[in-house]
Amino acid sequence: MGERIAVVVVGVGHLGKHHLRLASTLPFWRCVGAFDTDAFKLEQLCREYGVPPLRSLAEAAELAQAAIVATPTVTHREVAGLFLTQGKHVLVEKPLAASVAEGQELVTLAREHRVVLGVGHVEYFNPAVQALLARHPRPRYLETQRLSPFTRRSLDVDVVLDLMIHDLHIAQALNGKSPIAEIRAVGVPVLSRQVDLANVRVAFANGCIATLTASRVSSERVRKLRLFEPDAYFSVDYAEQTVSAYRLDRSGPEPQILPVPVEVTKAEPLAEEHRAFAARIRGEEGPFVTGEEGLLALTAARAIVEAIGTP
Repeated sequence: MGERIAVVVVGVGHLGKHHLRLASTLPFWRCVGAFDTDAFKLEQLCREYGVPPLRSLAEAAELAQAAIVATPTVTHREVAGLFLTQGKHVLVEKPLAASVAEGQELVTLAREHRVVLGVGHVEYFNPAVQALLARHPRPRYLETQRLSPFTRRSLDVDVVLDLMIHDLHIAQALNGKSPIAEIRAVGVPVLSRQVDLANVRVAFANGCIATLTASRVSSERVRKLRLFEPDAYFSVDYAEQTVSAYRLDRSGPEPQILPVPVEVTKAEPLAEEHRAFAARIRGEEGPFVTGEEGLLALTAARAIVEAIGTP
């Protein structure tokens, strides 16, 4: 595995605390500290995980080879940009940035300073998603549902940038990054001032149609994807990390629908994301969400927000 990589975690909120747990326990990291503007929370979590609390971003950048940025979206350009400018590798939580222009600036900085920029689209590392991608499907139609009960977190962005962007990125990956030809979208605010419920129809240039639904005001938690090929069907349960699959067999006198076994080895997607980031820093290939791919997802998400219009 080689020498451990010196990493810092910036932002120890809802998701950041899990990044800190992994940064302090996974064998390829040497967690040299964490930083958050909430000093009380920072002290508590650093004590729990045996990590030094840092006094500033400048101190974090000085100590680290790599940074995991889990701050609010509106700060991504400033915080991730600081580390990239100093030649540090960065994994920044999704969405990449608050705007497409800021996202492009981060991608450009990473390229100029020849460092790794990854985006935390954690659902991409779900073993069920990876098992589906490994089959190189040819989707003609896919639909996703991502429904969650209401919480007070992540209200700095709407449901498209908060939840739907996961499925949008996966839809792009399943379609080989085929350009989007058309977007039709509706969305409404329910319990916040932002759009909390959205339904989107995306037409890709390769002919695939994707219907995406996201809600953060649901009474239940649902995470599902269904994909239809010309002669096959796949159903992914993100939460259970399972793939059900069937194919149409025309070899006999009558067509038959037959089950297709798809093996999935369950794992923690966030830990797999950490492994992918560390591997990319070491120059290794493998599943990874690059800054460019994060920018594609952000660009599509922003186009959807524009299509929905002002609530």
